[in-house]
Amino acid sequence: MKTFTYSRATTVEDALAALGEPGTRLMAGGTEMVNWLKEGIEQPDRLVDITALPLTGIATDSGLRVGALTTMSELLDRTTVDYPVLAESLLRAASPQLRNMATVGGNLQQRTRCPYFRSDTKVPCNKREPGSGCSALAGDTSGQAIFGWSEHCVATHPSDLAVALAALDASIEVRGPRGERTIPATEFHLLPGDHPERHTALEPDELIVAVHVPAPAPRSHYLKVRERVSYEFAVVSAAAVVSLDGTVIDAARIALGGVAHRPWRLTAAESALRGVSVNDKEAIAQAIAESFVDAKPLADNGYKVTLAQRAAVRALMTAGGAR
Repeated sequence: MKTFTYSRATTVEDALAALGEPGTRLMAGGTEMVNWLKEGIEQPDRLVDITALPLTGIATDSGLRVGALTTMSELLDRTTVDYPVLAESLLRAASPQLRNMATVGGNLQQRTRCPYFRSDTKVPCNKREPGSGCSALAGDTSGQAIFGWSEHCVATHPSDLAVALAALDASIEVRGPRGERTIPATEFHLLPGDHPERHTALEPDELIVAVHVPAPAPRSHYLKVRERVSYEFAVVSAAAVVSLDGTVIDAARIALGGVAHRPWRLTAAESALRGVSVNDKEAIAQAIAESFVDAKPLADNGYKVTLAQRAAVRALMTAGGAR
């Protein structure tokens, strides 16, 4: 681990000023940053602790405004009834010990779990060393993306919370020296394109201050498929939010995890599902399949197409209370 200086910021202005200096990184709960430091993924000159910033708490109005430093446990306690999809994503994301430390803002800035990105030995990885190549393309692609990947990177994003927020049409409030702006949750994480080293839409001198979640979504569900029952990153996950007119789907939003660089919204399926009975499994499956026309499975992950479709069907029907 590279030697670095450590300091604490007490105001957002202090943190932004620190970010203006090259080689500075921010740390809150540290559940990810400590790993990055150990693995050499991050090698800062200065590490600034932001846990004292006034960015905690959950305000309620027509929806939620969640401070970026609110812990996952605190958010879980406030969302069980009105936002099942949020609560379920948080509950399945990590152990109670990690949820007590990890912050909402930090969770959204996780890095991929691609084994080549996390490798103890140096291997070509365009995320860590732009232009070096993508080892996954010539290696094991079983856990990689089926949507939105490029020849430069085929990794997936690991956050469960991000998938739920995408299905809820949430937004991320960020602040920098140029002021505040809001980024849709569906656009916060970037597709790799030609620059996989860029992970999110955050500029280097910006930080997350809050997450905004629209009106409650009691008919919602998060389904996580993993390789073991214990806490594990998703092979595939699905978040569904639905509104019904009787048993007929009036509107639906579905986001997938484990299939792309960002939570992947099934927009074609969402349109096709209007007017379909929430109990009609065959019609729902047919509608969801429309969003997989553009799927590009790799050599070892074709199974994800079928698995993701089935997860989406089940999540939607569970959200709608299907018989």
